Amino acid sequence: MAAKHNITLAIDGTLLKRARALAARRGLSVSALLADELRGLVDNDSAYESARRRAVALLQDGLSLRGVRIDDRESLHERHRVR
Repeated sequence: MAAKHNITLAIDGTLLKRARALAARRGLSVSALLADELRGLVDNDSAYESARRRAVALLQDGLSLRGVRIDDRESLHERHRVR
């Protein structure tokens, strides 16, 4: 188990009272409640960053649409049947 560190947190008394009630309903201490929430925030941020990196890589590499490459504008607008 990783070493735990104490932190100091300054919050409004009303918020602390509500946090204690919420922690009690969940069977946790306020410390455990905050640690769980922080862990969730960090995990979500890590997942978001990973997804963002994958998306940026896809955008940089481009997606293959398996189409035919057109080198010039004239060949794009050629109409063999019309001529």
